[in-house]
Amino acid sequence: MIDYKKELNDLVLIVAKEGASDLHLAVGRHPTLRISGALVPLIKKPLLTPEDTKGLVLSMISDEDKELLMRDKDVDFSFSFEDKVRFRGNAFFQRGFLGVALRLIPANIKSFAELGLPDELNDFTRKEQGFFLVVGPVGHGKSTTLAAMIDRINHERAEHIITVEDPIEYIFTQDKSIIDQREVRSDTHDFKTALRSMFRQDINVGMIGEMRDRETISTAVTAAETGHLILSSLHTNNASQTIDRIIDSFPSDQQGQISLQLSGALLGIFSQRLIPRVSGGLIPAYELLISNNAVRNLIRENRTHEIDMVIETGFEEGMMSLNRSLASLLRQGEITTESAYAYSLNPNGLEGLM
Repeated sequence: MIDYKKELNDLVLIVAKEGASDLHLAVGRHPTLRISGALVPLIKKPLLTPEDTKGLVLSMISDEDKELLMRDKDVDFSFSFEDKVRFRGNAFFQRGFLGVALRLIPANIKSFAELGLPDELNDFTRKEQGFFLVVGPVGHGKSTTLAAMIDRINHERAEHIITVEDPIEYIFTQDKSIIDQREVRSDTHDFKTALRSMFRQDINVGMIGEMRDRETISTAVTAAETGHLILSSLHTNNASQTIDRIIDSFPSDQQGQISLQLSGALLGIFSQRLIPRVSGGLIPAYELLISNNAVRNLIRENRTHEIDMVIETGFEEGMMSLNRSLASLLRQGEITTESAYAYSLNPNGLEGLM
């Protein structure tokens, strides 16, 4: 009889020792780590059977999550090991078998400098109100960047901060600010309910782990309009696509109103990618849109396709295009030419900067 708790603890220790970002458990495969973006199977571990994956998954989730998993066929959860290591996980069925993907959440929240993020992000943490978004594909550090921003506010300002997450990832140590972290299902019914409650909880800063539906977006924008600083994330590729996604999530008869609200509330959009580094590990490349009069006019007038040009010409204001960021990393010898082209959304434009 396999002791799945013991086996899971062993795998967690390997993740920490190898500096992996993720752990994958799938039937018919060795347990597999993701290290610096690459999948690395643990070939000294046996291939996982259906009983193994089920035993490992059920040893890390609560009874409530087990019920949700069986009902919905997948579930998001958080998992802690001896209060030292935390994971964000998603357990799911595939071909009738259980599998799981676990993302390591570092115990310490790193600073912007340690993460290789630009100083311009400091400016947004000092705003009293407005809407700021961190966007990008899954697994490219959005949650880490949001945590760094919240932690900067925590150390610099005496504010009431509420986070709404599914699940809670980074655990903040309160400094100058009061920080209340609410997890969907265990602390609140859903994102929409928690956001509506914020208005009655005397908050200054709200962090929404992810905007998943129209009502959440609408409430977040309204909160940003009414004297709160709201930070959140979306799975989009760049600033112009993010604005389109927000507006297009509303019926056509409401799109004019949300465009007007967004143009007034938006502070900026930070889009990031984690690129394999020549010296090992990952380094961020990014696009930064800073909302100015030109951006606000383009949003109001439904000319979001012109925002890329505003970013290109707004370098002196602190804006940064992804191509310019990639070209800078390439000149510094941090990334390869192949990586720069692979991650560029406009390879022809990148060629002109090299």
